[in-house]
Amino acid sequence: MTDREQQDDEIDLARVICPLHELEATGARGFTLGEGDWPLRGFVVRRGDAVHAYVNHCPHAGFPLNWPPDVVLAPGGGHIRCIMHGALFELETGVCVAGPCMGHGLQPLPITVRDGYVLLDAEVPLVDPT
Repeated sequence: MTDREQQDDEIDLARVICPLHELEATGARGFTLGEGDWPLRGFVVRRGDAVHAYVNHCPHAGFPLNWPPDVVLAPGGGHIRCIMHGALFELETGVCVAGPCMGHGLQPLPITVRDGYVLLDAEVPLVDPT
């Protein structure tokens, strides 16, 4: 293996969101990556083998969707829920299907699952996008 191939296989620890095994089959987890006053705050949701990530801002008012950490799923786990106004979003697309921001959506974040870790893609800046 060349030095270049070994570097390509290394995981950038600054971009690790969480180990995949820490997400339940239908579960969610909040994360903060980056430093300073405006780091990137987001969350990941999992349904079976599919994992999706979004910026933690409601499109209605810009507030974080959760109040307690890691609680972004509605009871039953079928939708993402904004705790402030009760908006519901599809897990797979982030599109609002009920509430004050109907038709709008959450800002997706590109991720990969590699070697048992959920990783934020390298091109995403580690700062709040708003």
